[in-house]
Amino acid sequence: MIDCCIFDLDGVVVDTARYHYLAWAALARELGFEFTPVQGEATKGVSRMASLEIVLRAGGLEGRFSAAERERLAAEKNARYLRFVSQMTPAEVLPGVAAFLHRGVRTVLGSASKNAGTILDRCGLRPLFDAVVDGNEVSRAKPDPEVFLKGAAAVDAAPSVCVVFEDAAAGIEAASRAGMRSVGVGGGASLSAATMRLETFAGFTFEQLAMKIDRD
Repeated sequence: MIDCCIFDLDGVVVDTARYHYLAWAALARELGFEFTPVQGEATKGVSRMASLEIVLRAGGLEGRFSAAERERLAAEKNARYLRFVSQMTPAEVLPGVAAFLHRGVRTVLGSASKNAGTILDRCGLRPLFDAVVDGNEVSRAKPDPEVFLKGAAAVDAAPSVCVVFEDAAAGIEAASRAGMRSVGVGGGASLSAATMRLETFAGFTFEQLAMKIDRD
């Protein structure tokens, strides 16, 4: 039985992962090194400060900045990212997502992003979610299950009847630790631990989800 679907935001509902990467890559260049798309994969699904650590480690700069300097660097990256997302439109919602969200099952957004509200409003998606839990409401980054457990609690759903849609290994692990089944969205090999895989929401129905999840 599936009573609640919990969605990550970046790379699942909208394609903002590329904006995160562009903002981190620009910061890395300012710091004197290149941050590649392959390295950028590790920042998916984790908090802003954890992502900053990944970027600094890629440049061999871990331990080089004070806590205050790290906050400044993270804020600088976020300002760049916000310039990108402030121009988003409903056209940037990934194919098939809006149609899937119109199903009768309860829907929750569970994202590490502190900018989730801005993105939902820009893309006209907020009315399609029964609850939103984002980086402003959680203190522990994925793979800690906090964001998904809070999302389930927000709609009074037991973890066992929740399915999480994620595009990052950290999110798939978080779903498992929350006692939830998961759908790995996209083609990444890092999603092999998901209950099922989904290349795209285009043409995908809730009935197909229920059939596959229940069979597994």
